[in-house]
Amino acid sequence: MTPNSHATMLEELRSKLPEKIITWSKASEDQFYTPQTIFGYINGGAEVYKAYNMHGCLSRRYAADNGPAIMLDIFDMGTAKDAFGVFTHDPEGEVIDLGQDGRVRPGWVNFWKDRFFVSIYSEEENHVAQKAVLVLGQRIDALIDSRGRRPGIIDRLPPEGLQANNIRYLHHPVILNYHYYLSDENLLNISDNTEALLANYEREAEQAVILLVLYPDVNAVTRAYSQFSRHYLGETKENGLVRLENGKWSGARINNLLLIIILEADTPQLAENLLQTIK
Repeated sequence: MTPNSHATMLEELRSKLPEKIITWSKASEDQFYTPQTIFGYINGGAEVYKAYNMHGCLSRRYAADNGPAIMLDIFDMGTAKDAFGVFTHDPEGEVIDLGQDGRVRPGWVNFWKDRFFVSIYSEEENHVAQKAVLVLGQRIDALIDSRGRRPGIIDRLPPEGLQANNIRYLHHPVILNYHYYLSDENLLNISDNTEALLANYEREAEQAVILLVLYPDVNAVTRAYSQFSRHYLGETKENGLVRLENGKWSGARINNLLLIIILEADTPQLAENLLQTIK
C-alpha cells in the first residue's frame, strides 16, 4: 500500500473518533506523523516503531477543566504482525478485554487490533481519568472492525511452562538486543526477511530463555547457525550444549528453516527438552 493509503486509513479513524469522553474534550488539532517525523514526537522511543515498519501515527489530546490531559496515539503498523510485534515490546500490565491482548496499568491502556497499535494514557493518575482512558479505549476498539492473526511462528512453541504473556516478536537486531543482549554484530542476520521471537519458560522452578528465528531459505538459516555457534557457543560442547559463564546452559539446532536457540537454561535437561520439542 502507498503512504497515502495508510494516511487515508488513519484519517478515516480520525473522522470517527469521539470529540468528548466523560468531561474530557478534544483540546487541539490532531497531529499526523510519518516514519520521518515521528522522532520529533516521541523522544527516545521512535526507533522501536521504526524497527516494526511503522507507516503512520495519529495523535489526539483530550483536556478537562479538573483533570489531567489524556493522550491518544493510534499507530498504523502496516500489518497485523508488526502491530502485534510493537505491542509485545512492552506488554506489562493487567490483561483486559480490549482490542487484542489489551493491557491496563495505572493511567495507561494499550492494545493491538489488526494493523493498528493503540496507546492511551493520562498525564496524571486519578480514578476518573482512568475511567475515561478505558472508555476511550472501548470506543476505539469498536471502530476497528477487523482482527489480526498472530504470527504463525508462535505456534511452534510447546505450551508447557510457556510464559505466554511475555512473548516478544521481532525482526530487527536492535529490538533483540534491547530485551536480550546478544552481540553488537547482527550474528543471526535478523532483518525484514526473517521472523523471530523471544520466549521464557518455567517448569518446576527451572527457567529458560529461548529464541526462534525463521529464515527465507536454507542458506540463510545455515549461515546464521554457523555464525552463532562460532561466536557464542564456542567449541566445547557436552551433548551439543555449552555451559555458559553464568552456569546456565545454551545450545542450538536447525529444524528446516527454523533456527532454535536456547539462550540460557537452568539445566541441560531443560535445554535439551526444549530443543527437541520445538517444531
